[in-house]
Amino acid sequence: MDIGTAKPSPEERALVPHHLFDLVDPDGEFSLALYQEQANAAIQDVLRRGRLPLLVGGSGQYVWAVLEGVRVPRVPPDTAFRRAMQERVERDGSQALFVELEAIDPEAARRIDPRNVRRVVRALEVCRATGAQFSDLQRKEPPPFESLVIGLELERAELYRRIDARVDAMVAQGWVDEVRALLARGYSLDLPSMSAVGYREIALHLRGDITLDEAVARAKASVHGFARHQGAWFRRNDPRIRWLDATGDACSAAESLVRAWLRGDGGSQAGKT
Repeated sequence: MDIGTAKPSPEERALVPHHLFDLVDPDGEFSLALYQEQANAAIQDVLRRGRLPLLVGGSGQYVWAVLEGVRVPRVPPDTAFRRAMQERVERDGSQALFVELEAIDPEAARRIDPRNVRRVVRALEVCRATGAQFSDLQRKEPPPFESLVIGLELERAELYRRIDARVDAMVAQGWVDEVRALLARGYSLDLPSMSAVGYREIALHLRGDITLDEAVARAKASVHGFARHQGAWFRRNDPRIRWLDATGDACSAAESLVRAWLRGDGGSQAGKT
């Protein structure tokens, strides 16, 4: 899933070490707890080598879980329960599950987008397995490092223009063939990995349900929605985030911020990310 996930190219990965890529197959289990564990291990490895780790990405839940030290419940997936929940969604709609979560754990429901069925099911799964509220199990312990958080802001019309250009470039790079190969290898559209933005739309085209133009238009709309949803995790008024104008020289501005931040701690990089 190299193209559709915008994985760094071999040339980019040769310039600087990248971590947490190519960890599991598309049908393998991966979770927030596993990500947090491996991300923290990678951060400590970089720090031990006297380097400055950079945590880069747009998945707010995963980023903040590492930066805030969220304690993620280590409850293994219950395949039978998840299948039963999916059947309920197909029969009663996803809102029925969210209403159940609101009754069981109002705090978790407040934090979870009701459209994110997987997260709603996971919260119910943890409540069922532990007998405790999902929100109570997600306590925070400060991580063993300090962090400087930098965000890039862009006027929405320009953001959408760049998203659309990126999707077009991914299609030109062979995204359709990538999805075709995944389907040929037996990876189902029901897999969580295949629900990544754009993959399902391209797969529907390959199945003959929609044209390629329709698939590309839907993929662009899905990425637009994902970008809007990021605003719930990375808020403009969050005092922890230093926002930079992405239309300017953001690289130089970010470098200046990092240098000033390091100088504020005597120039030491130890324990910083």
